[in-house]
Amino acid sequence: MHYSKISADHLTALRSIVGADHLFTDTTALTDHGHDETEDLQFFPEAVVAPANTAEVAAILQICNAAQIPVTVRGAGTGLAGGALPVAGGLVISMRRFDKIIAIDERNFQVTVEPGVITEHLQNTLKAKGLFYPPDPASRGWSFIGGNVSTNAGGPKAVKYGVVKDHVLNLEVVLPSGEVIWTGANTLKNSTGYNLTQLMVGSEGTLGVITKIVLKLQPHPTHTLLMLAPFRSAESACAAVAAIFQAGVVPSGLEFMERNAIDWAVRYVGETPVPIGPDDAAHLLIEVDGFHPENLYADCETIGKVLENYDCGEIFFADSEAQKTALWQLRRNVGHAVKRNSIYKEEDTVVPRAELPILLKGVKEIGARYGFESVCYGHAGDGNLHVNILKGELSDQFWNEELPNGIREIFTLVKKLGGTISGEHGIGLVQQPYLDIVFGPAEMRLMRGIKQVFDPNGILNPGKVLNL
Repeated sequence: MHYSKISADHLTALRSIVGADHLFTDTTALTDHGHDETEDLQFFPEAVVAPANTAEVAAILQICNAAQIPVTVRGAGTGLAGGALPVAGGLVISMRRFDKIIAIDERNFQVTVEPGVITEHLQNTLKAKGLFYPPDPASRGWSFIGGNVSTNAGGPKAVKYGVVKDHVLNLEVVLPSGEVIWTGANTLKNSTGYNLTQLMVGSEGTLGVITKIVLKLQPHPTHTLLMLAPFRSAESACAAVAAIFQAGVVPSGLEFMERNAIDWAVRYVGETPVPIGPDDAAHLLIEVDGFHPENLYADCETIGKVLENYDCGEIFFADSEAQKTALWQLRRNVGHAVKRNSIYKEEDTVVPRAELPILLKGVKEIGARYGFESVCYGHAGDGNLHVNILKGELSDQFWNEELPNGIREIFTLVKKLGGTISGEHGIGLVQQPYLDIVFGPAEMRLMRGIKQVFDPNGILNPGKVLNL
């Protein structure tokens, strides 16, 4: 694909749309917008623009589409698959000024929000009104809701409440041509034509620019119970996951952390509310929520009886909000702890949850054969295992040439187990070489055709998801 450079005339036109204070070409801005949380990758755009409304986005895209300037839309830059990296240079559109919660419809349990609102801010605002938006990725304290929609993010609550796609009703989207569309309707049911809303969710900025989001809500649970269960084997911990559901309990969170993951998180956070025993090989962090405490205590009793059959040690129950917060802080900071210790590749594998023990065993066997160390943790309740492969002392040659073969083996195992290669991070840049494992020629042809219809000049987020 041939793209044009941004000329002085283009900069003048862009400046006239957003104002001089919201167009950036200085080194600091280009550096800041040239990386996200993916490994140590860096790509520099030629300019950064921060529009304030839909009309400005439409005008920007009209200029870029006519001139064939590549455009990368960026949220908070918390992605782990390279989805916001401007690999073709060109223009980065920052959505940071789209930061308004437009309307909270308490009668219909809906909220209309701009994509630059921080996820946790949205959740806290809704909670104050007794409303609940469940998806809660580890980055919720700084990630934008638009980025969550673009990658179909999940988080711990997905096991009970679903991922982002299960909560999006309608989207305002600007197409590369500058045309503005709404993808659906603000209704709980909609069987009118093709489902453009769900097509946009998870499309990683390759089809259009999302400028408004309508989400469905529900009443906020009034009570939670949280327990940390230690296991003498990581595979036993994984095996216990499916058994909990088979016993009739659906937790609101069910997280797996192997021993090195929790150790690194403790060192990173600086404390833990519960001592970690020398024989503890893995932990499950299990939460139940609802409106009637007696039902939650019954669920915990059931879970405890199930875990007795899986070499589980003494279960720790968080009996205060401070302890609950501390335990969740450990889990949410595992990724940061790993990154602080080493460059790493995070593979976002997902399999049917009963297959987790086989996946974990396979990951460790593949690592032993190739000679790499991995730190594994994730959303065990929905089969989503994050495999963090550490660079450590590995050579650049091994990292760049040999390790991809090991990753391919992991993904091949995932496919064999009925899973897929990304559960919530997206494909972006770094997972793109492995798409052939899960999709055949027919599926790839259809997806390329969809891209061609939405973005015939290929200006939106080039180099991501599909290798065109």
